[in-house]
Amino acid sequence: MEQLLPWKRCIHLTLLLLLVQLGLPEVRASCRILRCNSEFVAATFDLSSTTSAALSREEVNARYCSALRTYAMCTKRMARSCRGDLAYHSAVQGIEDLLIQHRCPRAGPTAQPMPRPQGTLSGDTCLYERSFFSREGRTPEYLHCSVFGNLHVRSFNDDFHTCAVQGAWPLIDNKHLYVQATTSLARGGTYPTVLTKISIIFKDWRQCIDQQLYQAELDNVPAAFADGSVWNGERRGHRSLTVRTESPGRHAEVRAAHIGTLLVVRQSGRSLSLSVRSPRHIAEDFGPDQDLQLCVWGCPASQKLNTLRPLPPPEPASLAAEAHCAAQLPARDVYYQACVFDLISGGDMNSSVAAVGALQDARDMMSNTDRVHLLPVSAAGRLLPHLMLLLGMLGAVGGA
Repeated sequence: MEQLLPWKRCIHLTLLLLLVQLGLPEVRASCRILRCNSEFVAATFDLSSTTSAALSREEVNARYCSALRTYAMCTKRMARSCRGDLAYHSAVQGIEDLLIQHRCPRAGPTAQPMPRPQGTLSGDTCLYERSFFSREGRTPEYLHCSVFGNLHVRSFNDDFHTCAVQGAWPLIDNKHLYVQATTSLARGGTYPTVLTKISIIFKDWRQCIDQQLYQAELDNVPAAFADGSVWNGERRGHRSLTVRTESPGRHAEVRAAHIGTLLVVRQSGRSLSLSVRSPRHIAEDFGPDQDLQLCVWGCPASQKLNTLRPLPPPEPASLAAEAHCAAQLPARDVYYQACVFDLISGGDMNSSVAAVGALQDARDMMSNTDRVHLLPVSAAGRLLPHLMLLLGMLGAVGGA
C-alpha cells in the first residue's frame, strides 16, 4: 500500500491544478489578487483625472511609481496562496513591465492601504437594510438621483437642472461612495454636453468590502468591476457588492448591500446615463470639504444654461419633437421637457430613449409614486426657455 502513496499524491496534485485552471472558487478563495488589483486601480484613479492637473509630470510619475511598488508588495504577500494562479502571474509580469516603462526605482516610498478595523461584526452589519430595521424598527428613507441626456440632473432633493458642465465632475462624494461623471460636447461642438464616462469608487467599509472601482465609457458598459470581478465582500452567504446586466455592453446594475445603494448605468444613443437609489443616511454622510456634488446640490449656478432673452425655436422642429416625446412619455413633466430639449438640440429621435429610461428608473427606485413626475417650475416650463436660447445660439453659430 505504501508504494501507491506517491501515485495517489500525483493524482491529487493533478486534480488540484485542474481545479485552479478552471478557476473554481473553492480552490481560488485563498488567492486575493483581485484585492491587490483593486487597490492599485483606486490608488492611480486620480492620476488620470482632472484632479491631477495641478501636478507636474514628475509628481504624477512619482505617485504612479509609489502605487506600483505598493502593488508589487501586495503581490509578494500573495505569492504563496496564489501559486499557479494565472491572474496572479499576469499581474506580477505586468508590474515588472510598468516599472521598466515608467523608469521607477525598485526602492522608494509606498502608499500602504489603511488598516481595516478589527473586531467581530454582527450578522447583519454588511446588510444595510436589515441592520437599519434592527436598529430603527422601520425601513430606511431612500433618495433618488439621475443624470441623463444633454445634460439633465435630478438631484436627491428633487431639483431638476439642465447643465453645461464639461469635463470631470463629482456626482456623489461621501464617506462610502465616490461617483464621478465625465462629460464632453455633443456632436457638432456646441451646447449641450453629454455624459461619456462614469467612474464609481466603493470605499473600504469595515470588514464588508475591499475598495472597489467600477468604470463605464461610451460603447463600453461592462458587467464587471475594473479588476474583472463581478462581486466583492462575501459574508455568511451574502455578497456586499454585485454587478449584473440585462443588456451586455449597454446596461449594468451595481448593488451595494452594505450601504443599501443601487446604481444603474445605461447607454442611450450616444450618451451614458446614471440612476442612483441610496438611503438618506448614506447620501448625506459627507463632510464640509465634500461640497461639490451634482446629486446633492444640482448644477453650480455658473454651469446652468442661461434663460435670459429666450428666442423661439423653429416651429416644425418643435412640433415634431413634442409629438414624438408625447408618444413616448405619459406626462408633460420634466422628463418630457428634457426629451423635447434633447431632440431639438441634437436632431436625433433616438435621444428620447435617455428620458424614457430615466423615468423608468425613477418609477423603479422611488417608493412614493407621487414624486416621480416632477412638474416644471412654471406653466411655461423651465427647460423650454433654455431650449429657445440654445437654438438661438446654434442659429447664430450656423449663420456666422
